[in-house]
Amino acid sequence: MNSAEGIRINKYLSEIGVCSRRGADKLIEAGRVTINGNVPEMGTKIQEGDQVAVDGKLVGPTQEKHVYLIFNKPVGIVCTTDTRVEKDNIIDYINYPSRIFPIGRLDKPSEGLIFLTSDGDIVNKILRARNKHEKEYIVSVDKRLGADFAKKMSQGIPILDTVTRACEVEVLNSTTFKIILTQGLNRQIRRMCEYLGYEVTALKRVRIMNISLDLPVGQWRAFTPKELADLNQLLEDSSKTVN
Repeated sequence: MNSAEGIRINKYLSEIGVCSRRGADKLIEAGRVTINGNVPEMGTKIQEGDQVAVDGKLVGPTQEKHVYLIFNKPVGIVCTTDTRVEKDNIIDYINYPSRIFPIGRLDKPSEGLIFLTSDGDIVNKILRARNKHEKEYIVSVDKRLGADFAKKMSQGIPILDTVTRACEVEVLNSTTFKIILTQGLNRQIRRMCEYLGYEVTALKRVRIMNISLDLPVGQWRAFTPKELADLNQLLEDSSKTVN
């Protein structure tokens, strides 16, 4: 921070990962932010050494913050936090020094992008189906795809006592396609393929919202500040609850 000029409070809250700038503006307007115990005006700049709090809790680079990780899950790893039940679980595999949990899941035979975090609020916002956040997959099947495969998949398939939400499907070659979902039913892609007479032989998630997979299989990294800020912006109007 430039101690001479300071930094606007909304930018500061965004940069340390509390929320987006727009979210910070809303917090400030609601009187939920304080600087050295005082409620600031919009546009107030903070200086080195100022104590910033949101809802009475101090925030800042020196405060303990939530963990946000990106992981390229290998086939065979189970997305569970119950380390007593599953030997090949995601928590033991990553072996992170503090408590984290996966956001959603990829089934054991699948691989690819998954987030892990200590932030329960962001988990709920991403997982609620009504928020319609995109997830992109590359899928291979056991036989040649029919001429009308993409049309049938994209228009919705009856599984699990419902019809899947319309989605984007692009055939990449004779046995491989890309699909972008905005819901996450149990084993959804595999069940959709089975309904049309195909068996999935490989399934890889390559994108969740604004984050695309850029890691070798089995490796993980932390979100960059920009990735986290962009994700918070996308989640700004998302619901954390069912209603």
